[in-house]
Amino acid sequence: MSVQDVLNRFKFLNNVSIGTPVLVLACLGMVALPMPSFLLDMFFTFNITLSMIVLFVTIYSKRPMDFASFPTVLLVATILRLSLNVASTRVILVNGHGGGSAAGHVIESFSEVVMGGNFVVGLIVFSILVIINFVVVTKGAGRISEVTARFTLDAMPGKQMSIDADLNAGLITQEQAKARRAEVTQESDFYGSMDGASKFVKGDAIAGILIMFINVIGGMFVGVVQHDLPAVEAADIYTKLTVGDGLVAQIPSLLLSVATAIIVTRQNSSQDMGKVVIGQIFKDHRSLIVAAVILGIMGITPGMPHLAFLFLASISGGVAYYLKRKDSQKAEGDDTVLNADGKPNDAQAPNPENKELSWDDVASVDVLGLEVGYRLIPLVDIGQNGELLNRVKGVRKKISQELGFLIPPVHIRDNLDLSPNSYRITMMGVNFGEADVFPDKTMAINPGQVFGQINGTQTKDPAFGLDAVWIEKSEADMALGYGYTVVDSATVIATHLSQIISQHAATLIGQEEVQKLLDKMSVSQPKLVENLVPGIISLSGIVKVLQNLLNDGVPIRDMRTILQTLSEYGPKSQDPEVLTAACRIGLRRLIIQDIVGGGDVIPVITLSRDLESILHKSLQSGGADGAGIEPGLAERMQKSLADATNKLEMDGQPAILLTSGLLRTTLARFVKNTIPGLRVLSYQEIPDDKQIKIVSAVGQ
Repeated sequence: MSVQDVLNRFKFLNNVSIGTPVLVLACLGMVALPMPSFLLDMFFTFNITLSMIVLFVTIYSKRPMDFASFPTVLLVATILRLSLNVASTRVILVNGHGGGSAAGHVIESFSEVVMGGNFVVGLIVFSILVIINFVVVTKGAGRISEVTARFTLDAMPGKQMSIDADLNAGLITQEQAKARRAEVTQESDFYGSMDGASKFVKGDAIAGILIMFINVIGGMFVGVVQHDLPAVEAADIYTKLTVGDGLVAQIPSLLLSVATAIIVTRQNSSQDMGKVVIGQIFKDHRSLIVAAVILGIMGITPGMPHLAFLFLASISGGVAYYLKRKDSQKAEGDDTVLNADGKPNDAQAPNPENKELSWDDVASVDVLGLEVGYRLIPLVDIGQNGELLNRVKGVRKKISQELGFLIPPVHIRDNLDLSPNSYRITMMGVNFGEADVFPDKTMAINPGQVFGQINGTQTKDPAFGLDAVWIEKSEADMALGYGYTVVDSATVIATHLSQIISQHAATLIGQEEVQKLLDKMSVSQPKLVENLVPGIISLSGIVKVLQNLLNDGVPIRDMRTILQTLSEYGPKSQDPEVLTAACRIGLRRLIIQDIVGGGDVIPVITLSRDLESILHKSLQSGGADGAGIEPGLAERMQKSLADATNKLEMDGQPAILLTSGLLRTTLARFVKNTIPGLRVLSYQEIPDDKQIKIVSAVGQ
């Protein structure tokens, strides 16, 4: 049989996942079953080795999270050590009367070497180790663990919000955001576990003291009563063995306590601890100079150990001189300015404090921003089941699909200048909407017809200006029964954001976005894009046409039709208004479909012939903005159009004003902000297969 065959037969040993269960079962076995002394020696040695390995792993880990399993390892090591205490106690009490080697060679060696054969010395050494472990290391590490866990958990919402803000701003990808969220969660779990694990170490130190006293008293009783040993001899034998056993257990306990203190005092950054400590201690050479002078004075003082103090003084002075010389060379290198030939220039480099401002110092504004007060942070914190981030992503996706271009990310951040329950929506750094919401309540919106009144805080729906009431969540079902539309705070903000983006979509599209649309179209329509830009129309001209369409509420999903229309009419005119009107005619089926759906009959509002004639004359005299319209006529026309629009909306029909092509742009601007539900179309924008039904004529 070959060596490989033997290894294959024992291949199961490669599965390291069985190590921890086997170790736990071994601990239970040590508690319940008697152990021979040689096996006890093996476990004591293994315990010391494990503690040393854990200590070195904590030292060489660059971050605390690199040893995230440390709390579990600490628990297993503590259980192992306590099980060994139980097993060694049984061996000492049963076989201790036979002499020092009866409890194993490890305990015997510690009792002879460390104690020097004197149990009084052993008691003193053991007491000092316990004091160092319990009073100094364990107590400090436990306090640090407690404070770190508290601050880590308190900082979780801010960290999650920062990750989501970076994701919405496009600074990181979805995968990177998931990894960072998992790291934040793992970090909070780790420090929470360390807060509890530090109690293991503290309890272990207390248990060591109690076990030693129990073993000494129990050993003397067994030796004197059961084995008829003299009291002095029994005290000497069992005390030596007990103190030796305590020392064997306390040294690994001290190592793990130091490891715990090291890992909870580490900086949470990817740096080697040795380099960080050495770099910060020897950062300033002046501290070493002062230390060298003091050591030198103490070294020449009569009665002091001259050799030791002067030796360390010379080492400190030498290191200080080396660091000072290194800092001087670095400063000279930093102050030297090279010319174009790579040689030092006589002109000195400018002081960083006097450095001229550059474009890097100018902060750019967010294209889309959402600022929230501190009470609204849970709405954007995934760790607290905040739904607003997903709602915002859903809004961006929906509007991008409807309009035909990618809506930029929304940069979400907290703003302490806002009131706690306020939020603000900005575009290009300008405030476009602001309102107050209450996360612990729901908003009941009155759609116009309700069957009862509900108690609450009266308000207005920020998106559409409808009457609304903030009510308790328990009253939501009653409000629904009365005919109210009930929404939560996240939906209120998301709807408001959607409304603002839809109304001002033209602000969000520029040359970069249009170029990406053209690049996308060039894949399927390469000749069309190649012949159009820049031969027929410039990129800025296309941007203006698309902005005009979006201002009119026309989606730009059908880029093929838009580009073909521009190719046809671009050689005839470069006027954006003329090209926009031509594109609207080309997109007439899409426009009608978005307004009335698939119906064949289109209800419209028209202007009387006399009124249209008056408006044509006003347009000729007052310009395209309609400034020539007599104020009284404009007011009466606005009221009539508003009444006709409300009547159609109450009947569940879309409101369309049909007019001539010359008046369409002017009237669209006239009603855009005053009657937002009214769409203005020209006669040419009605498809040939659709029928018109005049439901109202203004001006008759």
